[in-house]
Amino acid sequence: MKNLFGSDTIENSVDDSLRPLADRLRPNKLEDIIGQKELIGDNKPLNNLLKSKPLPSIILWGPPGVGKTTIAKLLAKTADGDVIETSAVFTNTAELRKIFKTAHEHWKSGQSTTLFVDEIHRFNKTQQDGFLPYLEEGSIRLIGSTTENPSFELNPALLSRVRVLILQRLSFAELEEMIIRSEDYFGCPLPLTKNARDWLVENSDGDGRNLLNRIEQIMVHQSNKEMDVDSLHELFSSHRGNAYDKSREWHYNLISALHKSVRGSDPDASLYWLARMLDAGEDPHYLARRITRMAIEDIGLADPDALSISLRAWQTYERLGSPEGELVLAEALIYLALAPKSNASYSAYKMALSDARKSGSLSPPKHILNAPTQLMKETGYGKGYQYDHDHPLGFSGQNYFPETMKPAHYYHPVERGFERTLTKRLQYFKNLRQKLSQHTK
Repeated sequence: MKNLFGSDTIENSVDDSLRPLADRLRPNKLEDIIGQKELIGDNKPLNNLLKSKPLPSIILWGPPGVGKTTIAKLLAKTADGDVIETSAVFTNTAELRKIFKTAHEHWKSGQSTTLFVDEIHRFNKTQQDGFLPYLEEGSIRLIGSTTENPSFELNPALLSRVRVLILQRLSFAELEEMIIRSEDYFGCPLPLTKNARDWLVENSDGDGRNLLNRIEQIMVHQSNKEMDVDSLHELFSSHRGNAYDKSREWHYNLISALHKSVRGSDPDASLYWLARMLDAGEDPHYLARRITRMAIEDIGLADPDALSISLRAWQTYERLGSPEGELVLAEALIYLALAPKSNASYSAYKMALSDARKSGSLSPPKHILNAPTQLMKETGYGKGYQYDHDHPLGFSGQNYFPETMKPAHYYHPVERGFERTLTKRLQYFKNLRQKLSQHTK
C-alpha cells in the first residue's frame, strides 16, 4: 500500500521496536480482529464484502480504538489496482485534485484506484463533493473511516454512494482477550493484581488502542512486584474522560437517554445520564432548561408542581453555581422521574397548531369581537356576547371557534395525578353546555 506521497506505508519501513504496541499487534487477517462480531464471520457483512468484485465504497464508523483502520487496511489490500492511503487531517484540496486526476487517468487505461481516507469527516463539504464524479464513474473506490456520525458530517450525496458499516466499542471480555494477546506477545503475564487488571479493562472505555498503549507503559515501568490499583492511578490519570461532544452525536444521544429515562419514570437511570453529561462537561444551564422542558412535555398538568420545581431548581443553580448547584438539578430530576406523567397538554397544543395552520385566516365569531367604534357595533361586532360572570354558574356555554369551523376537542387528560380532577371539570362543563343548549332550544 502506498501513502499519499507514493512511498510504502510506515509499518513496512520502520524498525519494529519503534512502532507502538497497538501497531505491532495489528491483525493481518480479518478473522484475527477482536470484536465486531456483528460484522465479521461467515455470512456477515465484512466477509461478504470481501467476496464482492469489485469492492464497493465503504465508510467505517465507530469510536476510537475499535479496529476501523485495521479493517480499512485489510479491505484495501484485497482491492485490485492502485491503493492509496491518506488522512483528511493532512490532505489539502490541491493534493486531493492530484489523486483524482491520477485515478482518472489510470481508469481510462483500465485500472481502478482504491483510496483509503482516515478521519474522512475532517474534509469540508466542498472537498467531499470533489469525490462525487470519480465515485460515479468508478475511477475511485473509497474506503473511509470516521469517529463522527456520517449523518451529520458527510454530504448526503456522498453518503448515497457508499455503504456505512458501524463498529461498536469493545466489551470487557474482548478487552481481556486483547490483554491475553499482548501477554503472548511479551511472553509473560502483566504484573498486575486481579483488581488492577479489572481496573485497567474498565477504564479503557471500550478502546483497544488505549488499552494497548497502557499495557506498553506498564511493561516499560514494571518492577519486581505486582502493581495494584493505586499504582495504576499513579502511572495513569485516574479518570478517563467519557466520549462526548457538546454539539454532535454524543450530546444528542445522552440528552435523549436522560429525557427518555425521566419519561420512563426511572430516577436511577435519570441520575446516571445526568451525571454522565455533567462529568463530561455539559453546561448545567442547558440541562436545567431541558429538565424544565421535560416538566412541560411529559408531566404537564398531571403534576403542575413539576414545572415550579424545575424553575426553582434552575434559579437555585444560578445562585449557587457549581459544584453545589448540580445537586438541586438532581433533586428536580428525581421529582420529575417519579411524578405522574401526561403529554395531554403537549398533544393538545400540537393538534390545535395543526388546525390553526389548516384553517388559515378564519375570523373569530362576531359575538366575541370587541367593538370600540360605532361602525363596528353597527356591523355586529360584539352582538349577542354573553358575559359569563353574569350567569348563575359563571358559564354561558357560547361557541368561541370561528363560525365556519366545527368546534374541536384537543385536550384529553389522563387518569393520572391532577389531571383526574381536570377530567371531572371537563365533563362538568360538557354536561352544563348540553343543558344550556337544550334550554335555549
